[in-house]
Amino acid sequence: MKTFKLTKVVLALVVLGLTFTACTENETSDPVSEEQNVSEVVQSAEMDQVSAALEDFIIDIYEDQEDAEARGMSVSRRNMPDCVTVTLVAQQNFRELTIDFGDDDCMVRGHVYRGQIVLTYTRDPQAQQITLGYVLNDFYFDRKQVIGSNSILKELSNTNGNPQFTHTVDLTVVWPNGVQASRDGQVVREWIEGHGSGVFTDNVWEVTGYWNANFASGNSHTYESVLPLRREATCYHFVAGSIDVQRTFFGGVLDYGAGECDNLGTFTFNNGNTIDIVLR
Repeated sequence: MKTFKLTKVVLALVVLGLTFTACTENETSDPVSEEQNVSEVVQSAEMDQVSAALEDFIIDIYEDQEDAEARGMSVSRRNMPDCVTVTLVAQQNFRELTIDFGDDDCMVRGHVYRGQIVLTYTRDPQAQQITLGYVLNDFYFDRKQVIGSNSILKELSNTNGNPQFTHTVDLTVVWPNGVQASRDGQVVREWIEGHGSGVFTDNVWEVTGYWNANFASGNSHTYESVLPLRREATCYHFVAGSIDVQRTFFGGVLDYGAGECDNLGTFTFNNGNTIDIVLR
C-alpha cells in the first residue's frame, strides 16, 4: 500500500494523491495545473495551522486573565515570554487586552509572532455565554501576514456540562511572496478534560465544525468533521476523529485513528479505496 507524507495540517496534503486518482477515474482533465494544485493544498494546510494557533492563544489569554482577576491581580503574564507585552484597559465590566509581540520575531509556543492581537469582551464571570472579539493589527504568524477581526463565543456549560468555544473564522493570509488566500467557517471546541486544573498539559478537546479555503484562482476546498476530532495538549496531531474533504474532481474522508498519539492516519476515497498516510 502506498504511503504519502503530509505537512503539519494533514487535511490538505492528502489531496496530492487525489489529484491523480481523479484524472484517471474521470475522463475530464482538471483545468488547474498540478503545480497550482500542490501550491493551494499547502496554503490550505498553513491556514488551518494559523487559525488553530490563534484560537489556542486567545482562549488561553482570556482564561489566564479571568483567573488573575479572580485572584486580585490586574494582568496575567503566565506562560508569556519576555518579548510579549500585555496591556489592559478596564472600564466597568468591559475588558480590552492588547497583546503586543513587537516588531521583531517573538517566539511563542514554537511559532514566530509579530504585531498585535487586541482582545475585547464584557467581563461577567457568572454569564452563561461570553463573546470574545479579536482584531489583528499588523499581525504576522511564522512570517505570514494574517488579516481579520473575528469572534469566539464561550459557553460556560454546553449540553454535556463542559465549557465550549465556537470560533467564527474569516481570515486572509498573505505569504512573504505576495500570494494570498482566505479561510472561513465555524469551528466548535468542547473542553472535555482538564478544565479548571490550571495545568495546560492535561487539556483535551473535541473539535467539530465546517470550514472552507478560498484562493485567488477561484478554487475552493471544503472540510467538515464526520466524527469529532480529539485533540490532546500533549500530542502534536489529532489522535482520533475524521474529516470529510471535498475539492473539484475528487474527495474522501481523512481518519486520524482510534486514540493513539502517533503520526498515522488513513484516507478513504469516494470510490471506497483506502490508503495509509504518515503525518509530519
